[in-house]
Amino acid sequence: MNEGIKNKELLLAHMSSAFSLTDKEIEELIALFTERKIKRRGFVLHQGDVCRHFTFVVSGCLKMYAIDPAGKEYNLEFAAENEWVSDLFSFYSEKPTGIYIEAIEPSVILQITRQNLIYLYSNYPKFNSTFRIIIERKYIELQNRVLQNISATAEERYENFLDQFPALASRLPNTQIASYLGITSEFLSKIRKDLAQRR
Repeated sequence: MNEGIKNKELLLAHMSSAFSLTDKEIEELIALFTERKIKRRGFVLHQGDVCRHFTFVVSGCLKMYAIDPAGKEYNLEFAAENEWVSDLFSFYSEKPTGIYIEAIEPSVILQITRQNLIYLYSNYPKFNSTFRIIIERKYIELQNRVLQNISATAEERYENFLDQFPALASRLPNTQIASYLGITSEFLSKIRKDLAQRR
């Protein structure tokens, strides 16, 4: 089987988990997504560009992050297999983004443009519902993270990270996880050591 077709079948399986798709819907979905291979440290989005795509991760892992005026990096989100990533503000407003999306690992992604996504919304209400669910889940994830940053200890935030991304804990370096949690990598090492001793 052609690798590109196989990768799009993973997308179809993901989309079909919410709603069954007709042959015509499958045909349109396959036609409107474009595959890209991204090397480690390759960029899907640069700060200052307009986010033109909604991205589905077939394999690998991406990070979304911002950099403050002092040059410090803040990880906002990770997206691994079967997850979506986009700067929704830039994507829908067509204004420049303030963030980066970069591959932490060599990755294969499938992307759809704003124009083609709106075409799906307009012609196939099922896709409108599917992407609404995807965006709602992202909003809930962000809301929970904000609440954790307000009320949870660093150790609790790390344990929540393990619950949310169990497969990523061993794939990501301490520096990336620490940036996501808002702590230093040294403090993360201490948290990991303390948890290991208690278990």
